[in-house]
Amino acid sequence: MSAETPASTESTADTASVKFTDLALPEPLMRALAEVGYESPSPIQAATIPPLLAGRDVLGQAQTGTGKTAAFALPALARIDPAQAAPQVLVLAPTRELAIQVAEAFQKYAHFLPRFHVLPIYGGQSYYPQLQALKRGVQVIVGTPGRVIDHLERGSLDLSQLRCLVLDEADEMLRMGFIDDVEAVLKKTPETRQVALFSATMPAPIKRIAQTYLKDPVEVAIKNKTSTAANIRQRYWSVSGMHKLDAITRILEAEPFDAMIVFARTKLGTEELADKLAARGIAAAAINGDVQQAQREKTIQNLKDGKIDVLVATDVAARGLDVERISHVLNYDIPYDTESYVHRIGRTGRAGRKGEAILFVTPRERGMLRAIERATRQPIEPMELPTIETVNEQRVSKFLGRIGEALEASDLAMFRELVERYEREKNVPAIEVAAALAKLVQGDQPLLLPQPARAERKPFERAERHDRNAPPAPRHERHERSDRHPPRLDDRSTTPPAALGNKGEMLFGDDAPAPRRQPAAGHAPDVGMETFRIEVGHAHGVQPGNIVGAIANEAELESRYIGRIDIRDEYSLVDLPEGMPREVMEHLKRVYVAGQSLRLRPAGAEDLAGGRSGRPAPGRRPGGPRPGGKPSHGGPRKPFKPRPPR
Repeated sequence: MSAETPASTESTADTASVKFTDLALPEPLMRALAEVGYESPSPIQAATIPPLLAGRDVLGQAQTGTGKTAAFALPALARIDPAQAAPQVLVLAPTRELAIQVAEAFQKYAHFLPRFHVLPIYGGQSYYPQLQALKRGVQVIVGTPGRVIDHLERGSLDLSQLRCLVLDEADEMLRMGFIDDVEAVLKKTPETRQVALFSATMPAPIKRIAQTYLKDPVEVAIKNKTSTAANIRQRYWSVSGMHKLDAITRILEAEPFDAMIVFARTKLGTEELADKLAARGIAAAAINGDVQQAQREKTIQNLKDGKIDVLVATDVAARGLDVERISHVLNYDIPYDTESYVHRIGRTGRAGRKGEAILFVTPRERGMLRAIERATRQPIEPMELPTIETVNEQRVSKFLGRIGEALEASDLAMFRELVERYEREKNVPAIEVAAALAKLVQGDQPLLLPQPARAERKPFERAERHDRNAPPAPRHERHERSDRHPPRLDDRSTTPPAALGNKGEMLFGDDAPAPRRQPAAGHAPDVGMETFRIEVGHAHGVQPGNIVGAIANEAELESRYIGRIDIRDEYSLVDLPEGMPREVMEHLKRVYVAGQSLRLRPAGAEDLAGGRSGRPAPGRRPGGPRPGGKPSHGGPRKPFKPRPPR
């Protein structure tokens, strides 16, 4: 297929009136769609499902969140043979998070298909469960390119029976440096396989892939028309610095609001969150698909009447909800598609009123944040989380308000006499008696939030106040990483490494682990860093990018805080922040890189002997082929030069 005379067609059909019943999908898939409440396909689904069902190759251009997972998953499932326990569909995705998400979607749509199995394979996970699942037999593989190539080279993945190959978010794989791996996988698939390529943009390398490997594709371009109301202010808070529950508690206590809907992703999540909020003195209730209609109506009426202020709901349960006093929508769990986000925040700002939308985003969800901004064509501004001082001022104000309300009561005479009697008999000043009564009223719940140490609080308050539009760091200052352990989507936090805890939480005061002593031998690491030994080296074919990717993902540590890496023959040395939490260190011991368990431990003097090089393996050009002609997967394109920690 040449660029000058493309043998393709552009999908221009009006898809507004199409129903899933019009798409000739098998009955088991229709039952699954009915179970999850799908009725009408999105434009990308309506345009791509028919040609994919017909066996045509498809080149689809659509933003993240337009429903393209179902666009390729449904026709792929319609054409597989569940009785054949061999990979018939392979989906390549840029990150393990997307791979897991796509695999879950396949499982959901195949709910009524007998003997169906789907397997996500990605770096950062032990090979053993993946190998066992492949031996048992699966029909659909969803994986990151590097780990897929690993299995192909091991001989554990057989693509001889492959019927369909899907490249999901191809431009993102290009941006992350995996396009060579994608092409290597394409070359190992049968000539007869069907190919579906989806990409938000079509840069030249993606067009070249399409022209080389797609046969007479149907081209589909979907223009996203999703928009949000201009009268809704949209803000996000990155939760890498503190727990979601603590963050929402601060917001609920300090942010003026009338009523709020909080969206959680699962039914269980709504119940748990509502219970935890209620335990903190917040009038909250949950609705989800398991709540009976009568109870749902009662809960919504309570929200309208002001008997509860916070409604925790799933997407399905909140459909059609229109309560005038809802001033805020808070996305406790980020939605997986932009349409859901638009529908969620549409619960506020109705009939021309002002509304507030708040979104909690973890570092790995930054890609979805950017997708929402692109789809809605509106920026989502970072929010300032209420400070501890602000929350405490609000708590004191409310407590004083309760005292004022009690003083206005007309039946205080008896209590006044009791206080005077206690004062007289016990010789205790009335002010001390009043303080004791106030503490009695407050109970076990502390009135004020505790203050962290002053010197440690400032870095935390700065942690997420970064400019998301700032230019990227120079290329020589950025890590090149392998997709076997996909990089986190956020590389811009300025959180200091010494305060990082498990899963990226900040640790203060007594929670902060004591720093370890550095062995007094060999080359000393940078200030605030400690050298560790890991049991993988040149002999195992490892590259710096593999190590960085694994540690960044498994320790949830920004890659910029991973220091120099010195790869030796049988082991490697890596500089990590001092004071890494014990549970993180224990977890990293069991992480596999290049098929080897890291067994990470502090480096000794004998490990440090011999100097530090950071060179790639002998006989290998960074990013080039391995000795013997095997391609590398996601290795650095130049010698590894991490930026020193700040």
